[in-house]
Amino acid sequence: MHQYLFFIGDFPVRAYGLVLSLSIILATGVGYFLAKQDGRGAEKHIVDLGIYCGLAGLLGARLWDVFFFDWDYYSHHLSEVLNVWQGGMAIQGGVFLGVLTGVYYCQRHKLDTVHLMDVLAPAIILGQALGRCANLLNGDAFGAPTGGNFGIIYPATTLAAHTYGQQPLWPAEIWEGQLDVVIFALLLIYRATVKHAKGQCFALYVMLYCAVRFGLEFLRGDYADKVLGFMTSGQTTSAIGFILALGAFLLLPRINAASK
Repeated sequence: MHQYLFFIGDFPVRAYGLVLSLSIILATGVGYFLAKQDGRGAEKHIVDLGIYCGLAGLLGARLWDVFFFDWDYYSHHLSEVLNVWQGGMAIQGGVFLGVLTGVYYCQRHKLDTVHLMDVLAPAIILGQALGRCANLLNGDAFGAPTGGNFGIIYPATTLAAHTYGQQPLWPAEIWEGQLDVVIFALLLIYRATVKHAKGQCFALYVMLYCAVRFGLEFLRGDYADKVLGFMTSGQTTSAIGFILALGAFLLLPRINAASK
């Protein structure tokens, strides 16, 4: 595990930033392929969408973490708000602001927004999977102590080691990245084999990711504080997202039928 790949003078080139950038580029490339395969001409907008949504996603992920999870610290260290290499990128905020930016772009360019969300859902979750590789290399989004000999022991320079020392921790970010790849495959299979209403594929993506995140929160060690005494903040947002997506998934066939 290498946080720093090399230095240009005193400037460190971090594995976190490189892999995170790669995740946006590859997700955009997959999105381009899916849009071109769809055959509606939206592929000419995918590169622009990837840039705008990628940047918005990074900003949203950071601000969500700062204001919802770590405001007690950053309220007194405002100069560090954009120091993403310290750890602290909440994927919920990234998806939220990234999708909002994508919706705005689609509306402005008169694209079929909901259909394009269906098309690009697999590319989004693939980007999230690669983003978890960046978390692993940076030593954040880590798990709680396993209490045994099994687990990851992080280097002393990482946030995980600063939090728990040299205890073996659950590989929460690794398992999330692997399960994101499974969701990626399931979404491709769903789109290719199941007749579905417009918007259902994106709703399924939200449901599957929220279910995965809710379960893995039991193993997370970075944000363990409980909301209302029984769920972490990640579980709370995952539960809300799952319920909303499930409602949309069930209602969309009726809504699409009524609009015809």
